[in-house]
Amino acid sequence: MAKRKINWNSDRILGLSAMSISFITLVIFIYQTNLMSKQNYLSILPYLQLSTSNDSENNSFSLSIQNYGVGPAIIESVKLQFRGEEYDLRDYDHYLFNFLNAQDLALDSLAHVDNSTLNPGMAIPPNSNYQIFEVTTEQDYKSFLKSFVLLEEDLSWEIKYKSIQDEHWVIHNDSEGPVKLD
Repeated sequence: MAKRKINWNSDRILGLSAMSISFITLVIFIYQTNLMSKQNYLSILPYLQLSTSNDSENNSFSLSIQNYGVGPAIIESVKLQFRGEEYDLRDYDHYLFNFLNAQDLALDSLAHVDNSTLNPGMAIPPNSNYQIFEVTTEQDYKSFLKSFVLLEEDLSWEIKYKSIQDEHWVIHNDSEGPVKLD
C-alpha cells in the first residue's frame, strides 16, 4: 500500500493555524469564566460573629452581630438551648432579650433595655454591626450582670444564615467562626 503524501501548501497551514488558535482561545475563555465565577463567589461572602461588650466604666452591656464579610448575611433561624431544652426565637417574637427574661424573671425589672429582633429574612449588610440588645443604666447593668452570669452557663445558641447565592452557614457560641452547611 502506498502512503498518501500530505500536500502542505500555505492555505492548509493557514487553516490549521486558525483552527489551533481558535481552540486555544476557547480553552482560555473557559478558564477565565471559571476564575470570574470563583471571584464573584468570594466577593459576596458573608462572615458573621457574635460580639459582647461589657463596659463597666459606663455601666453598659451590649450583644451584637457583626458581619465582617463582603456580602450581606440573611438570617434564616435562631435556635437556643438552655438547660438541655431547645427553644426557637420565633416563640419569643424574635427578641433574644424576651427569651432571657422568660428564663429569669428578675430581668423583667430592668427599665432601660434597647432591644432588636432577629427576624428570619433580615439582611445584615457587609461591614456592619447589628445590636441585639443593650443595657445602659447603672442599676439595670448591675442587675443584668447578676442574672446573665447565671444564664450564660447553661445557654448555647445557633444562628443559621445564608448568602445571596443561597449558600448556608451556621455560627454557634462555641465555634471559632462560621461553618458552611452545604
